[in-house]
Amino acid sequence: MASLILTSENQIQRLNGILTRIETISKLDVEKLTTSPRPKSWNVVEVIEHLNMAYRIYVPKIDDTLAKSPDIQKETEGFKARGWQKFVIQGQLSKDGKRKMKMKTLKRFTPIFAASDLTQEKIDEVFANFFELNNHLKQSILSSRSKDVSKKKFSSAIGPIVNFYLPEAFEFLLCHMERHMVQIDEILESKRL
Repeated sequence: MASLILTSENQIQRLNGILTRIETISKLDVEKLTTSPRPKSWNVVEVIEHLNMAYRIYVPKIDDTLAKSPDIQKETEGFKARGWQKFVIQGQLSKDGKRKMKMKTLKRFTPIFAASDLTQEKIDEVFANFFELNNHLKQSILSSRSKDVSKKKFSSAIGPIVNFYLPEAFEFLLCHMERHMVQIDEILESKRL
């Protein structure tokens, strides 16, 4: 099994690409953002809110870990993801523009909007929260560059079955977003048919 070396440069580049894409998507009309391709499927706004819900759990964990991680003088070359964490991270990856496998979402990460709730104001709020949360992610990745990220771990959003060092958590969150970007593309593509 090949090593997975994580670098803040790669993570920031990918995050910037996602933010640019979501900025474009946020300007689509309400119908495109709120129509599901099938019954019981999420629409674009629900996917974005799911990402918001998932990331909010990590904010205090990341903040606490950054605060408790010792400073370093020189940034490291990269961080080698550990075996189980690498497996969990790579489980999020898409292949050839398709999600590898369907995953059941835990109820606490399932956005529930009534159709009447999805006003332009509510949609704008969901996207604003996304950009605020992911600015936090970007700043956290940048801050981690001057920290010894190999000293403190924290449990994932699903509990202590998976624990992460900061670079592993950042990678998991990015792969999770990239997976859902594929889902958004699928939703938008279904509207073109």
